Amino acid sequence: MRKFAVLILLALLVMACNLTQAVQPNRNDASNTQVVQSSSVLEQEQVESTQIDPTDTPASQSTTLTPPAAESSPTPTQELMQVGQPGSDGLGDPYYPQLGNGGYDALHYTIDLVVDVESNTITGTATISIQAVQNLSTFNLDFSGFEISQVLIDDVAANYKRQGDELTIIPPESLWNGETFTATIAYSGEPEPIRSKALPIRMGWTHFDAGIYVASEPDGAASWYPVNDHPLDKATYTLRVTVPEPYVVAANGLLEDKIKNEDNTTYVWESINPMASYLVTVDIAEFIIQTEEGPNGLPIRNFFPPELADDAAFDFGRTLEMIDFFSEVFGPYPFEAYGAVIADFPAALETQTLSLFGYQHVSGTRESENVVAHELAHQWFGDSVSLAKWRDIWLNEGFATYAEWLWLEHIEGADALANNVDRIYGFVSERGMRPPGNPPASNLFNGSVYIRGALTLHALRLTVGDEAFFEILRTYPQRYHYGNATTADFIAVAEEVSGQDLDELFQSWLYEEAVPELPPSE
Repeated sequence: MRKFAVLILLALLVMACNLTQAVQPNRNDASNTQVVQSSSVLEQEQVESTQIDPTDTPASQSTTLTPPAAESSPTPTQELMQVGQPGSDGLGDPYYPQLGNGGYDALHYTIDLVVDVESNTITGTATISIQAVQNLSTFNLDFSGFEISQVLIDDVAANYKRQGDELTIIPPESLWNGETFTATIAYSGEPEPIRSKALPIRMGWTHFDAGIYVASEPDGAASWYPVNDHPLDKATYTLRVTVPEPYVVAANGLLEDKIKNEDNTTYVWESINPMASYLVTVDIAEFIIQTEEGPNGLPIRNFFPPELADDAAFDFGRTLEMIDFFSEVFGPYPFEAYGAVIADFPAALETQTLSLFGYQHVSGTRESENVVAHELAHQWFGDSVSLAKWRDIWLNEGFATYAEWLWLEHIEGADALANNVDRIYGFVSERGMRPPGNPPASNLFNGSVYIRGALTLHALRLTVGDEAFFEILRTYPQRYHYGNATTADFIAVAEEVSGQDLDELFQSWLYEEAVPELPPSE
């Protein structure tokens, strides 16, 4: 028996070695672009259904990135019996299945960039702290463009392959389920915005006459750093960005250090709370910086172009009052700082702790104050509580739009809200606006997810009454803060708090083509 055991052990060793060699490419074969095949960790879901989807499970049940309990190191015999498998090259999002990657949880990104603003070129290093959630022979990152000069796993050189926007890394040896490791990718080149899968514009790192801005929702983050690009894998960030004088760098979190060199400055920004990759921003221009102290000592820092600074200070002048009001309605402000940055951007985006606005939002008359309120409200709905599936985008945009209406009610009274709802309901009914629960994947940010999404919340308010409604608005972001949620999660909170069966309400407002009648007001 001992002889047979030795022979079996040797045979297993040979098999394991052969399997390992099979996934090791030739590092010198630069023309080989074949990536390791991998299977999705999630099955694709039907997106055409107009019923509340029974597979739309709460995010706490569907997320695949939670690492297992710590395990003891495998014995040599166990190592022979356990061979790492490729992590999936997508997270199986129902709309964008190739966004994100499986098999691991990104914990922290340190992105070190040296930026030549005039030529729009980057020399960068991304250092990513990662925990494996399966035995891994390879794993993928989303990354577009650039020349890669080096890839390391725990400071040891690793092979890699590229195909399209997928970077496949082959560690020197398999990574074990539960193991924490560091991936380092050095790269350089000129970043180019990515044509989004969700809307007809380019997103990501964008160069303009006065500088650079980054706006990545939903799929632009890979245009400037290697990333697990899906909201299911949130992480903390350190951003170290070096720029020539006189440029200033604005980014997420708090400015922890500012290092002046002979002809350039390095800005070190730290984000201590988990952040979805599309919310990471780097904005570079000759900004005027305006600071003040918000509620409970919250740091407020605004970055305005010099020629717009005075008007912008007025337009954003009620931000502190908004933070106070929304903190009463939604619960405490969830992050370490807030502020605004203004660039030549054709929209506005709720980049975490530092919302990005376009020049068009500065008038000196507060005519875009609803947009200021909208992006601030996203810090609770979208940033702190992030989507588990992009199909549920109404959870972000419908909530932020309804927050605009709540701010209107706060400053102008109940009649102003009622008039606004009547006007918008008439517009939605006349146009027969499609339901917001299943928006087109190619036009994710259509008007319905904003205004019919907001009307859904108003219908909920009229159905359950103000006391239960505002308790729902506080309970939902508190329960899922710094995590992810689905429509099913929100409905469950609403039913729990109100004590009512709300399936019919949400079915009609979110999934049926006909625009329902609003419930009668009290």
